[in-house]
Amino acid sequence: MIVIDGSIGEGGGQILRTSLALAALLGKEIRIINIRAKRPRPGLQRQHMVSVQAVAELSGAKVDGLHLGSTEIVFRPGSIRSGTFRFNIGTAGSVTLVMQAILPVMAFAPGPIIVEIRGGTDVPWSPPIDYMRFVFSHLLEKFGFSIDIVVRRRGHYPRGGGIVVVNAPNPPRMLRSAILKERGEIRAIEGLSHAVRLPRHVAERQARSAEEYLRNKLGNIPIRINTEWYEPSRDPHLGPGSGIVVWAYTRNSILGGDSLGAKGKRAEVVGQEAAQRLYEDLITGKALDRHASDMVLVYAALACGESILGGSRLTMHAWTNVKILEQLIPNVRIEFIEGGELNKSFIVRVKGICFQR
Repeated sequence: MIVIDGSIGEGGGQILRTSLALAALLGKEIRIINIRAKRPRPGLQRQHMVSVQAVAELSGAKVDGLHLGSTEIVFRPGSIRSGTFRFNIGTAGSVTLVMQAILPVMAFAPGPIIVEIRGGTDVPWSPPIDYMRFVFSHLLEKFGFSIDIVVRRRGHYPRGGGIVVVNAPNPPRMLRSAILKERGEIRAIEGLSHAVRLPRHVAERQARSAEEYLRNKLGNIPIRINTEWYEPSRDPHLGPGSGIVVWAYTRNSILGGDSLGAKGKRAEVVGQEAAQRLYEDLITGKALDRHASDMVLVYAALACGESILGGSRLTMHAWTNVKILEQLIPNVRIEFIEGGELNKSFIVRVKGICFQR
């Protein structure tokens, strides 16, 4: 049994999610200790418990130690399953972080697989659902994995209540390598600004602020940022919230930036934050933004062939993923050919293991 120390690197939920996905696919029994040791509230919280439950359901696994606040679990995987699954975080815990744990497993399901997750779709410290819909899903296609993400209802902190359905009608069961090194020329920018249980002008001001910032920085590139708003009598959401995701189509990739609204935070600030984050990642010239720089590493490690990945920022999440990949997949080869310092841009070569099911 392999022991994973949950206190290494970022010392949070990333270690748990990556370890579970790889253990389920590779059929390796693991013990994860010191779970989320570096967080103010160590141990499993609701969204982490649901991540464990979801990967376990999808892989027919048995789990010991699964309870709220647990700092140690044992995960014994079975066989990957297809079908329809439903999971409810029960709080505003992040839907997209649960998706991070299950998407690699879904790629190797023996048949069509549909997963419904209820919780927070647009909450702090996690990629918003629109990033997964409009940016990350396109990056997965570079590895040969196509998914459809439907948002039936948004969920914001503290009420949650979001409903997301992830559909993989044709899991590839084998991933191809990808060259995502330099972004190439910027061709167009799009975005989606939303506001629920709030006035329409909140979404409009977020969009306008983001567009103004990007036009000032990037010049005459086509920009289109749509807005999403509901009439109060027809708004199905449980509580108020707003946010914006903007993304850039480039010759070789797609990069995103995002920001969430908060009480007392002006809509103009929200819009500018998202635009600024996108711009900061674009000016590095690399093909992957700060979110994707850690998330695609898992797929490259499992893929057939050599992937070259250029990340705008080596986050602690990305560094941690590298360490977990090397521990659980001894025959994977990961080599930094540029950079390697935290919070700096980098290029990494990943020789995948050509995993198949």
